[in-house]
Amino acid sequence: MLAIVDSGGANIASVRFALDRLGIQSELTADPAIIRSADRVILPGVGAANEGMRKLHERGLVDCVRRLTQPVLGVCLGMQLLFESSAEGPTETLGLIPGRVDLLPCAPGVQVPHMGWNTILSGKNAPLLEGIDAEARFYFVHSYAGPVNAFTVASCDHGTPFAAVVQRGNFCGVQFHPERSGVAGARLLKNFVEGRV
Repeated sequence: MLAIVDSGGANIASVRFALDRLGIQSELTADPAIIRSADRVILPGVGAANEGMRKLHERGLVDCVRRLTQPVLGVCLGMQLLFESSAEGPTETLGLIPGRVDLLPCAPGVQVPHMGWNTILSGKNAPLLEGIDAEARFYFVHSYAGPVNAFTVASCDHGTPFAAVVQRGNFCGVQFHPERSGVAGARLLKNFVEGRV
């Protein structure tokens, strides 16, 4: 069973529809017992880090998520919440991946938020990206991003390099929206569900 954490994110419906199109059954829930018993967990999210953490605290899900041992995929804000902190607020986040999420820098010709299609650069063997063409494009909508560090599986560049895919143990995350990224995004979700983590 795949559990989608009901964190109140605006992308929850589109994540569920993307999974439905792949024939993958999922359950949207804020029940810690159901989340703990799931085979796989997706932590979605859109919006501000402080609001995302507030909702997780309100629903008693912070410790639940931190203690999960099965594969977990954070999407967009869900990925940012996996880091130690965010400059947005500033906010202490889940602390599962070292690093601080910062505002993307503005520069000539670079608009923030980063909105639209972009390629990613894979820096290491990445089972989550198996079968995805190196030139594949993914859909991004964000103003804040995680740092490129030892837990970065793939990076992207929008005025500065940032983490596009991260992983530490059973916790992985994607800054883009796989549910809105066509064939490449569908393959990534399929890889996650099939255990390529």
